[in-house]
Amino acid sequence: MTTTAQPRVPTDTSRVGDPALSPAGRRARRTAGRRRFGAVVVLMGPFFVLLTTVFLIPVGTAVYLSFYSDDQPGLGFGPENTVFVGLRSYAAVLSDPTFLGGLGTVALYCLIYIPLMVVGALVLALLLDSGVVRLRAVAQLGLFLPHAVPGLIAALIWLYLYTPGISPIIDLFARADITIDFLGIHAVIPSIVNIALWSNLGYNMVVFYAALQAVPREVIEASVVDGAGPVRTALQVKTPLVRASIVMVAIFTLIWALQLFTEPMLLSQSSPMISSRFSPSMYIYDAAFTRNNYSLAAAASVVLLVCTITLSYGVTRFTSRADAEEAR
Repeated sequence: MTTTAQPRVPTDTSRVGDPALSPAGRRARRTAGRRRFGAVVVLMGPFFVLLTTVFLIPVGTAVYLSFYSDDQPGLGFGPENTVFVGLRSYAAVLSDPTFLGGLGTVALYCLIYIPLMVVGALVLALLLDSGVVRLRAVAQLGLFLPHAVPGLIAALIWLYLYTPGISPIIDLFARADITIDFLGIHAVIPSIVNIALWSNLGYNMVVFYAALQAVPREVIEASVVDGAGPVRTALQVKTPLVRASIVMVAIFTLIWALQLFTEPMLLSQSSPMISSRFSPSMYIYDAAFTRNNYSLAAAASVVLLVCTITLSYGVTRFTSRADAEEAR
């Protein structure tokens, strides 16, 4: 007795006659895919071009220059040759006490500046959002206007106010028998912090105020119904809801603070307490344009970049872990 195998009939007939499986359907899907890819290129292309132009290429150039140096054989009388020096420039930077001292100065500056900036801007935004401040629009404009002044001009204004003999503020203190040296050894960093606060406090206040405007009013009304006063509502209701903005401002402020350059560079014209290598950025400028040691300047730039990325990543991880623990 012989049996013949019967062809298997597919049991799933749900896609039989599906237009998407036809040649016309496949062409339509390919066309839609190309359109989506074109939209991604149009929308994201400018970002990647800008990222490559202003970040990746300069970083790559700095890394390349840090491994090479101009060597002049023949006791300085021969032609210059670019030679591979490996990690010599990095060793020179990390063993230079002036560069390490600049890192310490910037660390102290960050410890003073960042908390004052974040807390001060948040307090001002909370005051504006609470309605305590009258003429809110005028107050916002007045606080934001210093940020519209270019950093160089702001530093020049404060240099005039800090310089003895021409400063009306110092003269006013002198009439009250108060002697103060804004550019002295004990006040130079607070003086730089004051310039930075004056320039950027209003901008970050606007960022926080915009975040507070997105807080649901129902949540605030519920806290008031539960008996929370204005201070408790601000600290325990509004502040936690704008934590993402606080982290963002803290990270951007940290990145900006690590690049401290304009203010001490101008104040160094009137203060012997500010040397040409006061901060890492000033060290890089001095190495490149005063000593013409581009390899050393590039190595210092890479070290500063690594410090910035590491600290920013640390802040992000710390806040993410704190959010995760709070969510539990």
